[in-house]
Amino acid sequence: MPKLPALKPSEVLKTLQKMSFTVIRSKGAHMQLKKGNLLVTIPFHSKDLKPETLKSILRQARIEFGELKKIYNRIANFIW
Repeated sequence: MPKLPALKPSEVLKTLQKMSFTVIRSKGAHMQLKKGNLLVTIPFHSKDLKPETLKSILRQARIEFGELKKIYNRIANFIW
């Protein structure tokens, strides 16, 4: 697996929402997203996500980093 970049939680959230994940719960500094029977928890702090945390989010969502990067690059021009 390639070295994962540091991404902000808001960037990961918007990218997952483009991949049909919906926010079902927000409690404290964590948000939970759902798509079908997949449940993904994202810590929503002001700092960048650590690579280990991003890896965990990808595992929960059952997606590869390449898929996330492809969607992120597609929407990055419009959002950021």
